[in-house]
Amino acid sequence: MNEVIKQKLENITERSGVYIMKDNSGAVIYVGKAKNLKNRVSQYFHNSQKLPKVQAMVEHIADFEYFITLSEQDAFALENNLIKQHQPFYNILLKDAKTFAYIKINLKEDYPRFEITRKLKNDGAKYFGPYINGISARDIMNLLNLAFPVRKCKEKLGKKRARACLNYSIGLCMAPCMAYINKLDYRKIVDDAIEFLKGNDQNIEKIITTKMQGYAASENFEKALEMRDNLKLIKKLKEKVVANIPKDISFDVFSYVTDGDAGAVCVITLRMGKILGVQDFSITDGSISNSETLQNFIIAYYKNKHLPDEILVNLDMENINEFGDYLQTIFNKRTTIFVPKIAIKSNLITMAEENAREHLFKRVREDKLKFRRTLGALINLKEILNLKTIPKRMECYDISNISGTNKVASMVVFENGEPAKKMYRKFKIKTVEGSNDFASLEETLMRRLQELDKSEDESFSRKPDLIVIDGGKGQLSSTYEVLKKSGHGSIKMISLAKRFEEVYTPNCSVPIMLKRSSEELKLLQRIRDEAHRFAITFHRNLRNKMEYHDPLDEVEGIGKVKKRALYSQFKTLQNIKNASVEELSMVKGINKNDAIKLKQFFTKDQTNE
Repeated sequence: MNEVIKQKLENITERSGVYIMKDNSGAVIYVGKAKNLKNRVSQYFHNSQKLPKVQAMVEHIADFEYFITLSEQDAFALENNLIKQHQPFYNILLKDAKTFAYIKINLKEDYPRFEITRKLKNDGAKYFGPYINGISARDIMNLLNLAFPVRKCKEKLGKKRARACLNYSIGLCMAPCMAYINKLDYRKIVDDAIEFLKGNDQNIEKIITTKMQGYAASENFEKALEMRDNLKLIKKLKEKVVANIPKDISFDVFSYVTDGDAGAVCVITLRMGKILGVQDFSITDGSISNSETLQNFIIAYYKNKHLPDEILVNLDMENINEFGDYLQTIFNKRTTIFVPKIAIKSNLITMAEENAREHLFKRVREDKLKFRRTLGALINLKEILNLKTIPKRMECYDISNISGTNKVASMVVFENGEPAKKMYRKFKIKTVEGSNDFASLEETLMRRLQELDKSEDESFSRKPDLIVIDGGKGQLSSTYEVLKKSGHGSIKMISLAKRFEEVYTPNCSVPIMLKRSSEELKLLQRIRDEAHRFAITFHRNLRNKMEYHDPLDEVEGIGKVKKRALYSQFKTLQNIKNASVEELSMVKGINKNDAIKLKQFFTKDQTNE
């Protein structure tokens, strides 16, 4: 514990609020909340035994800040906003959380229709779902359309129409647009469809069976097979029914397990008495308590999702009422959160725990390997290269050309030890004559650093923690001079020589020899090789583009449309060259001025030859 932290711990308040932990570079690495800030924050720095995941985070804490809130519900909201803003490494961030599909119907309309949506709104409409893990919202919609003749079109009703659409002719709609059905009878069809979405599939099974038998009797076997496949889907839905669960209740089951280092959560989604999906997640979180970790996960999980009637959890939560209040504020819906002790709901918790343990067992080694290859390697590089901060953003540059022609450079970016391909950039060398990789690297780095000061480009505007140059001491020395002159000498730079894989640092003639098997060297090799690949690919594409260059592109006023018209008329470039001004002028879209420019261009071209 440093003196800054020690001094702050003596003066920290005992009120509720939110705290943020920072590393020695000032980056936020964790955001948490507490009823009593002094007690909670002090726990991180006590000498008492901590979970390995918490201890790993504490070792990187150099400072902390805190914010007082009026209530714990306010603390939930502020914590969530700060996590979104800073994206801390030790907070749960479900960046890849999917937005699931729902089926929506607005019963306020006179003749409502069903539609698939991924956006949930507080608009008074009914939403059914989510549909995940083998159950497609599109398949459910197909069943609705086959069994219940509800309108499919988006057109506003009330306009006069000459006739009903095709859906009416084939029995898939009752044509409310033509007033062929009144509101009460139409609503009865809609209510039957809603009963199916709630889990009552007996009626729809009879309808589909009757249709299948009718198609078979008329020897329309293709349609009969389609109906058979729909019956299989209904059977699949029946198999997901959980006994003794009321069909008007929807809930999600969350079970969190941890080995003290890694953690996993299993989520079981149950809607209208049916299990719609089972999902497993590997998570990293710096919370002191497991129940707080589970709370953080639940908040992250329900982004872009529909809150169910009940949330079942496997851990007791000390502030469960405040947590429920916070969810109600966010989603405008009250949900009951509890730990079931008996009956089927308790069995579902056990099922989720078993799935989470299995997932943790399978993924823990993969996660640890990934950590060693990425962030673990970066932490080691920080020590080996004597850097002030972990090089979370690394940039590597390489040059590609053939005999000094089509000279290009690549800028490859790794963030947190992994390729960030959206951040890659490429350069055409402009000022260097002939084959001079040193000068090309200098130009590339100079242009990149100039962009750092003024560019609004997402990648160029970000300052790298470490620049890696492909080459030896010579390449490093020349590019380091550019770095110093640019006014960005605080950016760290190294080079990686290919022959013996030596790592050179500025102002030192003795290279660093990393172990061939070390993850640090492998990380540097990956970014070096990726920069080489990206440069060669750009050079090859540029060369191919020049080989297939069309001379018509050089003629002023001749764009894609006019080019297409010329080739459509004359078929080949040679025929266009041989055509007279009058013949060229006869092509649709080519005026006499265009024809004269074309003729002058090809005449000049022949003279130059």
